[in-house]
Amino acid sequence: MSTQPSSGFRAEYACSEGCGFRASLWEVIYRCPKCGSLLEVAHDLEALRSVPAAEWKRRFESRFGSARLPNASGVWGKHEWVCPELPVEDIVSLGEGRVPLMPLRRMASELGLASLELKECGVSPTGSFKDWGMTVLVSAVKHLRARGVPIRAVACASTGDTSAALSAYAAAAGIPSVVFLPKDKVSLAQLVQPIANGAKVLSLDTDFDGCMKLVQQVTEDRGLYLANSMNSLRIEGQKVVAMELCQDLDWEPPDWVVIPGGNLGNASALGKGFQMLKAMGLISRLPRIAVAQAQRANPLFRAFRGGFQELLPMKAEKTLASAIQIGNPVSFRRAVRTLQAFDGVVEEATESELANAAARADREGTFTCPHTGVALAAVEKLVAQGVIAKGSRVAVVSTAHGLKFADFKVGYHRGTLADVESRRANPPVELPAELGAVRKALESLG
Repeated sequence: MSTQPSSGFRAEYACSEGCGFRASLWEVIYRCPKCGSLLEVAHDLEALRSVPAAEWKRRFESRFGSARLPNASGVWGKHEWVCPELPVEDIVSLGEGRVPLMPLRRMASELGLASLELKECGVSPTGSFKDWGMTVLVSAVKHLRARGVPIRAVACASTGDTSAALSAYAAAAGIPSVVFLPKDKVSLAQLVQPIANGAKVLSLDTDFDGCMKLVQQVTEDRGLYLANSMNSLRIEGQKVVAMELCQDLDWEPPDWVVIPGGNLGNASALGKGFQMLKAMGLISRLPRIAVAQAQRANPLFRAFRGGFQELLPMKAEKTLASAIQIGNPVSFRRAVRTLQAFDGVVEEATESELANAAARADREGTFTCPHTGVALAAVEKLVAQGVIAKGSRVAVVSTAHGLKFADFKVGYHRGTLADVESRRANPPVELPAELGAVRKALESLG
């Protein structure tokens, strides 16, 4: 089945603050020139409503079973709702999306929840949810270049996962990429991914916020295309996480969705996905949303405690959840609007809380990254506070694969992580190679 979109479906840029600015998706633009706000992609919902909700469900579900790209992509199986005017031949896909929804039954039972499930977005080509947005952005860049727009390269600042996704998709498209990484602040696995994919890697003696400032300055040159989540094309792919989650649950959203938050693009992306599903009649209600932050990088949590009056940028401290070690998130206003629309909350997690929550989930067969540990710790705390009611159905967006953070896992089970009491450490038992010693060690199995 082709994913060639109907010619009746359209999308364009619009000012996210509603000042009235509009522009074609094929312009190189990231902010509203009238008021300076971030942009969003606005779809022609009336045209999309010409297809009944039941037919959209049928189409999406039939494509979900496809074995070949682009329909085999969880993002491009929803082409019309993402970037409807993009020609199929310009799609750059590595098979992103269609990831497992894994139940954590024991943890749910212990917390008194009806269900607790992980949407495992790290089971993805480069190991994180960033792939969902990067397939859209790089496909758009490929199309722009085909239209004669002189884009020499795509560039991003990153705490690791964005650089991996950008470099992989750009390599697949044959487009040069440049990544700005904070020196000594990303895992070795994250650092080697863009290197392996041929990106120009700039390791800068600063933090993510410093990298972000520089990449915005560099991409004022229209020949370098900005690939961070302030680019709303990224949001279009990431919103499909919400759509796929509802599809997994037979179009019945959970009561709560909990999301790790750093630069905060994901919070607004999922909110947009849920709102679009409801506007189109595929779901009948919205879930509540909770954003979880590491205590050492928690500007949104601090703003939430102050009633969202203002964002006070902070110097993010070193945290095990390195991908969300961000003190000045560019998508703050978009995330606040999402939380207000979804009766949302923000919670934080200490280093010990996030590490132990990740280990708790691992005992059910996962290999949970520290950022997902932040979200799981937030679930524990919100249930204890009564914010998430007993009997609720909860979904957690797991943002990356734990294999990217093997040092975090090793340190936890060795008991060597700073500021972490490893309550579920499971170190190997060292023994002489003697039968008697082995039998004695196995007695505890019962």
